[in-house]
Amino acid sequence: MTLILTAHGSADPRSAATARSIVECIRRLRPDLDARIAFCEQNSPNLRDVLADLPGRHGVVVPLLLADAYHARVDIPQMIADSGADVRQAAVLGEDERLIHVLRQRLEHAGVSRLDPRVGILVTAVGSSRAAANANTEAVARELTLTTRWAATTAFATGPQPSLTDAAAHLRALGASRLVIAPWFLAHGRITDRVAAFARAHDIPMSAPLGAHRQVAETVLDRFDAALVHRAAA
Repeated sequence: MTLILTAHGSADPRSAATARSIVECIRRLRPDLDARIAFCEQNSPNLRDVLADLPGRHGVVVPLLLADAYHARVDIPQMIADSGADVRQAAVLGEDERLIHVLRQRLEHAGVSRLDPRVGILVTAVGSSRAAANANTEAVARELTLTTRWAATTAFATGPQPSLTDAAAHLRALGASRLVIAPWFLAHGRITDRVAAFARAHDIPMSAPLGAHRQVAETVLDRFDAALVHRAAA
């Protein structure tokens, strides 16, 4: 069985490089698994081409996406349907506790102490036109503060409210005097660059995206395994 890790694709080469690094990590964790990379657009190989060359026409597409929104619900399913291959789509990575742990680690690597009650974290993500996807993202901020003394709220870099400006004002109103931006992104790209520009303009530190962390790869494998179990039970 083949695992096809499918990213959205970006004009920024850092995004594709991160996706490829995650696949390499998956291969190290599970050397016997045929793990491949694919993209919906802008980067190669395109998912349509990977599906056309799929050995035995069997596989599982794991979306390298945090939100269960348009790309996971429309783009990828349409490409799979058009291919005619016997391929199951796994769930998105979502608000997995391992990913939230990585997000917390990135903040600590940026010098943020879990015991500092002055800290207010702006968990910044891409917004969606789907309200349920935004609500799920908002849960990340709540989970992030567990085992810490931080306050946290969600800001959306695109789409819905609250904006970074509004979210920062909300945290200050709660008493936070040291704001930090935590990007709920897998990789750097044009949107995170805009967030970083806001951070510099307002003198707010910003931690790194999740990146090619081992626990990101483990979450991908968990989604793959769950899809196989579901396939066997169907």
